[in-house]
Amino acid sequence: MKIAIVIGTRPEIIKMAPIIDEIKKRNLDYILIHTGQHYDHEMSDQFFLDLELPIPNYNIGVGSGSHGEQTAEMMKGIEKVFIDEKPDFVMVQGDTNAVLAGAIVSSKLHIPVGHVEAGLRSFDKTMPEEINRMVADVCSHLYYVPTEESALNLVAEGINPKKVIITGNTVVDACLRNLAIAKNKSDILSQIDGHENILTLTMHRAENVDNLERLTQITDALLELEELTIVFPVHPRTLKNLEKFGIYSKLVEKDHIKIIKPVGYLDFLLLLSSSSMIMTDSGGLQEEAITLNVPCMTLRYNTERPETVTAGGNILVGSKKDKIIETAHMIMNDPKIQKKMKKAKNPYGDGKASKKILDVTVREYENGNLNIQAPDDLMNQFKRKMELIDYDITVKEFENSQNAIIRTVYDNGEAVFPHEMLKLKNKYILFDHYSKGEI
Repeated sequence: MKIAIVIGTRPEIIKMAPIIDEIKKRNLDYILIHTGQHYDHEMSDQFFLDLELPIPNYNIGVGSGSHGEQTAEMMKGIEKVFIDEKPDFVMVQGDTNAVLAGAIVSSKLHIPVGHVEAGLRSFDKTMPEEINRMVADVCSHLYYVPTEESALNLVAEGINPKKVIITGNTVVDACLRNLAIAKNKSDILSQIDGHENILTLTMHRAENVDNLERLTQITDALLELEELTIVFPVHPRTLKNLEKFGIYSKLVEKDHIKIIKPVGYLDFLLLLSSSSMIMTDSGGLQEEAITLNVPCMTLRYNTERPETVTAGGNILVGSKKDKIIETAHMIMNDPKIQKKMKKAKNPYGDGKASKKILDVTVREYENGNLNIQAPDDLMNQFKRKMELIDYDITVKEFENSQNAIIRTVYDNGEAVFPHEMLKLKNKYILFDHYSKGEI
């Protein structure tokens, strides 16, 4: 079995690292394709070496450009590699242009795709990431979802539940893996005066940094949070706008605000793990914060990681000054809330997501379930029904006896993913009943 892995950004590399470890551990054949979407020093070979990862077999080197330009160049390069290498399976991760390009090319070449971190939805189609992840899911064959909520998003969109595997998120595997490396290699804390009450801030989304009103509200809040040491590795785009709008000089005048250049991943991971709280508009950092037991405030009005909010480790604060200050003070000054956020149960699993992903992938390959061929049987006819089950039976038993696929189970009105051994008595089910042939 030959697996092709398509990556393009730092978060993808980070989250795929434990999967690459697992592939190597099993002595499976694989190729690593880097699209070059990020092209600064952090995306150079040194980053792979720092994470103790193999150098990519291919670097397409698309660099910067519009979404259309980037995606088109990626597709051209990926297609050539796939035609030459003939992989049996392709893995993509997340919601970047690299994911979009890799999934579309694979689908057109009839190569099965496994989408790591499938099923996330912000329900905000103004976000390019939302479109990328939705298109990738349409093209995919196996869906490695981090949580049951993500799984339900997919089945609500018509994806076959048999192809949806709840694995947890590889971010947990990656944090555990890479924090050990960071503790040996990073000296970031020695560069910061005082290690107590650190608030690590990241901000890069256009809706925050390109909008003068939002950016001013957020930075005005920072100016007043003098009880905290705010460490702000500033994104180049954010820095440009801070200077453009005349805000940068106000921030650097404050002793409690430490604006620093973007730091490497290992430095940032150690900084994050040593923080009292994090403030961010990043999606991935919401996951890392709850994994490392750091209270998180998210500078957004929606999130595709709602599980972190439900679990209690993350609070959406938007961009209003008063809400940001109020929430920061609440976390700082209320020991019960602080403890609750730090102890929030991680919805993303136990750090074994990579093993689960490879277990399923190898099994499906060995069972011949990853072959994509044009159908040679007449289309199965089915009726979609809803029914209340009033007798003892499991999902698997019902499907086998009724020649059906259960799409969703409703327990006291709440949607539940149809796990094979789930007991159905006194629950409503939405299912497809097939009149002939095999499912």
